[in-house]
Amino acid sequence: MDGTVLVADDDRTIRTVLTQALTRAGCKVHATSSLTTLMRWVGEGRGDAVITDVAMPDGNGLEMLPKISQDRPDLPVIVISAQNTIMTAIKAAEADAFDYLPKPFDLPDLMKRTARALERKSTVPRQEPAQTAGDADRDDLPLVGRTPVMQALYRLVARVMNTDLPVLIWGESGTGKSLIGRAIHDFSDRRTLPFITVTGADLQDLEGPARVLARVRGGTLLIDEISDISLDVQARIARMMDAPGEYAPRFLATSQSDLAEAMKKGTLRRDLYYRLSGATIHVPALRDRVEDIDLLADHFLSRIEGVAGQPRSLSSGASKVFANYSWPGNVRQLEHAMRQLGLTSRAPEISQTEAEQVLGAQPATEPVHAQANTERLGASVERHLRRYFDQHGAILPPPGLYARILREIEAPLIEIALSATAGNQAKCADLLGINRNTLRKKITDLDIEVTRGRKMM
Repeated sequence: MDGTVLVADDDRTIRTVLTQALTRAGCKVHATSSLTTLMRWVGEGRGDAVITDVAMPDGNGLEMLPKISQDRPDLPVIVISAQNTIMTAIKAAEADAFDYLPKPFDLPDLMKRTARALERKSTVPRQEPAQTAGDADRDDLPLVGRTPVMQALYRLVARVMNTDLPVLIWGESGTGKSLIGRAIHDFSDRRTLPFITVTGADLQDLEGPARVLARVRGGTLLIDEISDISLDVQARIARMMDAPGEYAPRFLATSQSDLAEAMKKGTLRRDLYYRLSGATIHVPALRDRVEDIDLLADHFLSRIEGVAGQPRSLSSGASKVFANYSWPGNVRQLEHAMRQLGLTSRAPEISQTEAEQVLGAQPATEPVHAQANTERLGASVERHLRRYFDQHGAILPPPGLYARILREIEAPLIEIALSATAGNQAKCADLLGINRNTLRKKITDLDIEVTRGRKMM
């Protein structure tokens, strides 16, 4: 890489790591813990790219982007943030950030994105960010998560929100499909126009489409559970999309089933599917992102803090109970459980017993890990890869997928093998069937922390 990178982060360790990595890659680096200093450097014309945190001691990194865009329209800015919500991803897109990564970030991935930013610094046109009204009213959207599947979803929403593409949003009941639809509208250029949700009943009679179009008036029309609508009404929707009148709305549709499968089964018209599938967003089930449960639980518990009289949190035992439950009702079911626990728990910290009691009244389902135990490794990997591609809808994932997937598999394999051999690298190399020097190199390259046993080879 060639160029000067300005780094702004209040974490000294992150500044040090980025400075060392970028310097080794051939860049010059100026690092600071102050947004004021960063903006002074930008104003002086320094830097070919910027990497900035959001929450800084003297301000918000996102709020600086419009000023940077105005003063230095060719300066690409990469935003990194521990605020892992859809709000951060969308605000970064609205503020015209070159890229956005959640913390903790993957250093090689960040380095590749920085290289692309330096390569494109003079060729990427930048536009004034759109003004967003009523952000404070939307900060309570429970679309939070730091898992890769949720971060990919956030990026996809940010990419499609200001296009006119129809969007299919599918996922199990309770995952937040309608919230995704609402977020797409609320952060789009149509946000001042109506947002209307309709079902098949609203379009049942011949005058239904005309009435709906009159209500939406060029805003956003969300068709709920499209695959449950009769084929006759689906034909009416297809004709409505072909001739929407003078004020054509943005069309969104939700479904609990994979619409490609519904089309194959004959419950969804092929012509309607192709009209609606400008982009496809799959909202993952809660059991597929169990690492987000604590984050969501804290979010829901904080909502009822005023009613409960004191803050509540999960004990480690309660967290384990929730992580091993399959959550057939997904995020909505978790919200109800947290509300119940927040109002009935006897202590500030919710115990394992209380968590087990609240789940005792829930539908009896097989634990998440028990389900996984019956699945072949290849089938599990295929399922996760298909979900990863589904998250990007009609847009291909970023380049470098092969190396990225290998890293995702290789790192935990080596970590688990090292743990099983008590950190004995000779035994671990033999178990894996690779050379000991190869293992040492992989431990270094993958930044794997070696836990020492009684004997370290």
